[in-house]
Amino acid sequence: MFDLPHYASQRARFVAAVERQNGVLTSYRHPLTGPQGEALFTDVAVLGDPQAANLMLIISGTHGVEGYYGSDSQIAWLNRFHLTALPDDTAIVLLHLLNPWGAAHLRRVNEDNVDLNRNFIDFAQTPPANAAYAEYHRFYHGERAQADRLLQAALDGAGWAAIKPVVEAGQYHFADGLFYGGSQPSWSYRTLQAIVEHHLARATTILSFDLHTGAGAWGHPMLLSIAERPVAAHQWGKTLYGEWLTLLFTGAGRESETGVTATATGYLSQFLLDALPDTHILPLVVECGTFPGEEMHRRVRDDHWLHLQADAASEAGRAVKQQLVEGFWPADRDWRDLVAFRTQQIFTRGWNGLLGLDHSRP
Repeated sequence: MFDLPHYASQRARFVAAVERQNGVLTSYRHPLTGPQGEALFTDVAVLGDPQAANLMLIISGTHGVEGYYGSDSQIAWLNRFHLTALPDDTAIVLLHLLNPWGAAHLRRVNEDNVDLNRNFIDFAQTPPANAAYAEYHRFYHGERAQADRLLQAALDGAGWAAIKPVVEAGQYHFADGLFYGGSQPSWSYRTLQAIVEHHLARATTILSFDLHTGAGAWGHPMLLSIAERPVAAHQWGKTLYGEWLTLLFTGAGRESETGVTATATGYLSQFLLDALPDTHILPLVVECGTFPGEEMHRRVRDDHWLHLQADAASEAGRAVKQQLVEGFWPADRDWRDLVAFRTQQIFTRGWNGLLGLDHSRP
């Protein structure tokens, strides 16, 4: 067994990196605590003029446990440059661990079993319907042995390719189910609204990166832009990244070969577009592939059952956590080195494009 990642240590490394660059840190304290009673925070670091028109935004930890890759990427970006002399009109905003409870407790979801990338919807409207999920909910609650048999029968019959677009689309009726989108804006949703108001609303252009792991080919950081429909900045994105950038449009009946679910709604990327309609936003996602989708489903499901019915601090619980962390933050040295290198390449090309905006923007 390897040592599990530790939230407080990871945050301390991030804060130290921000301080070395003379960044300004704003911390949003979560109402709950970590597994050892430690305080939890979502932190926002600003380097450069907070009133800058052009922002590079990097977000980690939307999916909790995935945030260790994201945080390491933010720290590496801070450490590779002397950023104290930024252009007057350009700044960097680092949003560190949007789901700090999930990061600390080593869960993909938040404290309410909510998948944040299904939570960013308008709850004043009727939530998106996913009637087909009800048939599959029996895989995720009740008596475990029976649920396992039902799941295996479905895998042997319809197969994972039929189950995935339904289950991963998100659902808003079963709070003890998988890919639950919630019944109201989560703490992280409300915190992001405050961050938008205080740190992003004055910008005219935002190049945004939301950092994820767990979908796609092993060791390959895909560069995606996820939205419900085309936006003006997509042309800028194609100018910057060419064939490296894949546009993924989401909604009912949509399909994608990337491993990222196109049928889902409530993505953070779309929330930024909706929250800042007058801002030129290029919402990008870096998604680093690990294990095949069916295997990742097994690991996420085992963790789901652990928190429904067992003790996460037990020896068996620790084994489940080991499997989950390995799924989203593999210990393999080559995997970590490769995704780290490619992520910094992506950041650098985007940063250079932001600095040369007047010349590269269509």
